[in-house]
Amino acid sequence: MELTVVMPCLNEAETVEVCVRKALACMEEHGIEGEVLIADNGSTDGSQQLARDAGARVVHVDEKGYGNALMGGIRAARGKYVIMGDADDSYDFTALKPFVDELRDGADLVMGNRFKGGIAPGAMPPLHRYLGNPVLSFAGRLFFPSAIGDFHCGLRGFRRDAILRLQLQTGGMEFASEMVVRSTLAGLDVREVPTTLSPDGRSRPPHLRSWRDGWRHLRFLLLYSPKWLFFYPGVLMMVIGLVAGTALTFGPVKIGELAFDVDTLVGTSALVVIGFQAALFALFTKVYAAEEGFLPESPRIRRIIDIVTLEKGLVVGGLLAVAGLVGLVMSLAHWQVRSFGELDPRESLRIVVPSATALIVSFQTIFASLFVSILGIRRTRESSVDVAAKAAEEAAEAVQLEQTKS
Repeated sequence: MELTVVMPCLNEAETVEVCVRKALACMEEHGIEGEVLIADNGSTDGSQQLARDAGARVVHVDEKGYGNALMGGIRAARGKYVIMGDADDSYDFTALKPFVDELRDGADLVMGNRFKGGIAPGAMPPLHRYLGNPVLSFAGRLFFPSAIGDFHCGLRGFRRDAILRLQLQTGGMEFASEMVVRSTLAGLDVREVPTTLSPDGRSRPPHLRSWRDGWRHLRFLLLYSPKWLFFYPGVLMMVIGLVAGTALTFGPVKIGELAFDVDTLVGTSALVVIGFQAALFALFTKVYAAEEGFLPESPRIRRIIDIVTLEKGLVVGGLLAVAGLVGLVMSLAHWQVRSFGELDPRESLRIVVPSATALIVSFQTIFASLFVSILGIRRTRESSVDVAAKAAEEAAEAVQLEQTKS
């Protein structure tokens, strides 16, 4: 079978029948061997029987959520290709041919683009059309090497085997983002075709919750791009902290009517420490995600691990610790000059704060080197083929041993 059209369904009695009939009519018109599969997520309004009567196959998915329903349908699909779309009659299931054509041409994932195809009046709330979708799609293109203009179009087609290999994890609405992100990171052939969006045919409100689901999409994009969540902000904080802290170490700084002194120096120290920790956390996240298979291994991260060895980290951390200790000794000497009496904070803190910062960063460097070394230890992973080959070799050796004995 070439194509399975998968529709997630939760109480879609008003529209599921017309969606099924449109998809079947489209496949019949263009000579596409296929089926319509309804992934029912617990409907109580008779949607299942209406779908069967219209010619669809129905599978029940117990685990709640948009992503869970779709994955249940994708696993149960019999087609080489899958086209997914909501069963609310907002997507045009009579126009599936462009998706199939791109898949036949070698695409792994074909996204619909509603902004290019046309959005009918009242089909998309203004908040989604002018803020939510454009902002989230822009974030997706910025964070990842993707040219997709509509990250959240619900009508999309893909090779079933390619998507199953990704082992998608999210069970909610963010499943739409995960599919695009993981496909892009895995180097799949991702394309886009124009599609249309019409007002859905239901009398009840949609399952989508604008702010909650929008935040879930954004959170997913950030978590899958630690460089934007941790690394870039961390480096920015470190640069600001180092530049401002260095200037304040030599005396007060005035900018117009504003005067910055040792109290600001303490703040710059905090920026350096927090920024350094954020950058390290980005490195930890990338290494761990690559080792566990959540993200593809980055050659750049692997080079960093190879270059920044445990031994080098210990040396750099040790040098920073020595610098910090030297500074603290200097502060004690400064105190001794004052007969261990009361000190002027504007003088003493210019020695103590940089020294303490160097000590903190030194221990962060040492601990980070140890932790990255632990994360970078590669485990031996045997595939099913390796296991089978090993078992066959052992069996052959056992037979040979028996023959030798006899």
